[in-house]
Amino acid sequence: MAVNKDPILKRCRSLDIDPSHLGVFKESKRTPNRRRGKMSEYGIQLREKQRAKFIYGVLEKQFRTVFEKAEKKPGITGENLLIMLETRLDNVVYRMGLATTRREARQLVVHGHYLVNGKKVNIPSYTVKPGDIIKVKEKSQSSPKFKEIKEMQVAVPSWMTADSEKLEGKILKLPERADIDTPIEEHLIVELYSK
Repeated sequence: MAVNKDPILKRCRSLDIDPSHLGVFKESKRTPNRRRGKMSEYGIQLREKQRAKFIYGVLEKQFRTVFEKAEKKPGITGENLLIMLETRLDNVVYRMGLATTRREARQLVVHGHYLVNGKKVNIPSYTVKPGDIIKVKEKSQSSPKFKEIKEMQVAVPSWMTADSEKLEGKILKLPERADIDTPIEEHLIVELYSK
């Protein structure tokens, strides 16, 4: 399985992203390198795609597949793309506060620490649906990692609920574009792929 191991702060600097969107609350001591000259239209679109891929922890082939599925769905392609990325299990676990970062959420999902509707799911790209209940396995709840996670305070999006004491959450509805606070201009990604 391919994994993105780029240093987070370095990549955030190059893509001009606030590390807090990735669940990292450190500041880079280096000043960002300012490119000379104006960025081309293609460069702006490519950077937006790279931002989305980096924030959600998806590699190129997987991202392309998600985009193609988003194109086939009714509605606005860019919004469909963001909704599909937002409803991935690893992202949902992070949003519910059951992991500190998306990378950690992905690792914990792969290691089989979560149940979806009572069944173990270890696929980070698993798509959740309204009504799904995501819960930390009984056996895992006593581990030091999840005791630490219980004490975290997280703002949970309106399209889901989360109970940090029980280490579980429920999907109330699919997110809408207004519910997604990720700083991505999805129309630039659509323009890039439609060339």
